Amino acid sequence: MKKYKKKNIKIGVLGGTFDPPHIGHLYISKVGIKKLKLNKLIWAIAKKNPFKKKPHFNVKKRIKLSKEITKNNKKIVIHYLDNKIKSSNTYDLLNFIKKKNLKAKLYFLIGSDNLKKFHKWANWKKIPQIAKIVIFPRKNYLKRSIARQKLSKKDLMYINCKKIDISSSLIRKFW
Repeated sequence: MKKYKKKNIKIGVLGGTFDPPHIGHLYISKVGIKKLKLNKLIWAIAKKNPFKKKPHFNVKKRIKLSKEITKNNKKIVIHYLDNKIKSSNTYDLLNFIKKKNLKAKLYFLIGSDNLKKFHKWANWKKIPQIAKIVIFPRKNYLKRSIARQKLSKKDLMYINCKKIDISSSLIRKFW
């Protein structure tokens, strides 16, 4: 993972299983890069989502598909870090990235669907101490959540953009 030593570096992190990656991931990545003026965006591919069953594709295949879909965007980098950090939880991931990039400002990108269970994530209240949580709209998901009620408004940033009506689970039904 490339380290940034300059000041005012902005790094985004989009974590998930990417099972498979799709144009919705790519769309919010492009919007995030533009609106947040990110120097780079890390797609952090997780081995498994603790709230879902076993992934359809293995990690190697998901990394390959992610690299293919992002090949035309130099600011998006694909990383699988679970083995290196001995964890697949977001708090540990963000801590690892922050330690490698001490002067960088981190942004953690999520879809509004993730807010529903965010309060069940490991160390969820500590995540805003490391990264600003940037929320993208998803169709049929409201902004209401326990996390939104418990976290400070300054910890959350809502991006106004079009909603892409696609999901990895929908794609898998036709794969």
